[in-house]
Amino acid sequence: MMQPPVRYAPSVEVIDPEEEQTHRALNDAFDMILERTAEDYGHAVRSVHAKSHGILEGEMTIDADLPPHLAQGLFATPGTHRVMIRLSTNAGDILPDAISLPRGLAMKVYGVDGERLPGAEGRTQDFVMVNGPVFQAKTAEKFLGNLKLLARTTDRMEGGKKVVSAVLRGVHNALDAIGTRITAVDSLGGAPNVEPLGETFHSATPFRYGEHIAKFALVPVAPAQVALTGKVIDIAGREDAIREEVRAEMRDPDAVWEFRVQLCRDLEKQPV
Repeated sequence: MMQPPVRYAPSVEVIDPEEEQTHRALNDAFDMILERTAEDYGHAVRSVHAKSHGILEGEMTIDADLPPHLAQGLFATPGTHRVMIRLSTNAGDILPDAISLPRGLAMKVYGVDGERLPGAEGRTQDFVMVNGPVFQAKTAEKFLGNLKLLARTTDRMEGGKKVVSAVLRGVHNALDAIGTRITAVDSLGGAPNVEPLGETFHSATPFRYGEHIAKFALVPVAPAQVALTGKVIDIAGREDAIREEVRAEMRDPDAVWEFRVQLCRDLEKQPV
């Protein structure tokens, strides 16, 4: 029998004693990326997921018959909300698509009522996801190490990145052939250049979900999208091949995703 969902309480989160210091160092690394790219491009860009492949407008429909443990927060009220979706690649610099990195999807939901964080304004709620089920680092401290490396190479050594990416794609394919995946390989350039409209996107980390704790996924279900799942884009001679493909694919068919929720049911097996 499935265990009941864990009830949210502040005590469920395991916080490292050095976490505040780590957060300050993360902000410093993000600032380094922002300052370097702004200087090189002559204008500001995002410190991560700088390159956009497409912005889509659509609707989110919330079913009226959700069970209580799923009818939480935004999803407690049936209805339809306008949404905007941005597809991106995770680097802080705007790279040619020959350097293949994990994809990101950000979804902004409009017209959301309810309690907000202190200082927050408006009536929107954001969901930020990547096309991998787990985060690239187990702890904030380990992610900081990855980010420092990213900051040092942001907008530098583009030719070297292309070579490394080609090698790591080969490593990814070899691991995939034996049913293994190493997140770090993908995050450093080994992610295959797959069609983003056919990808499943995950929150990768847990979030509070009303009275519970959950991870999220956005899964393509329209036949035209499912047909694109796993399809590799030919990027030869095309710096913006992914953007071109998304634009072409969205001219005719509608895209439909299913929003899925995985509730935490065992804090030992699903630690926060």
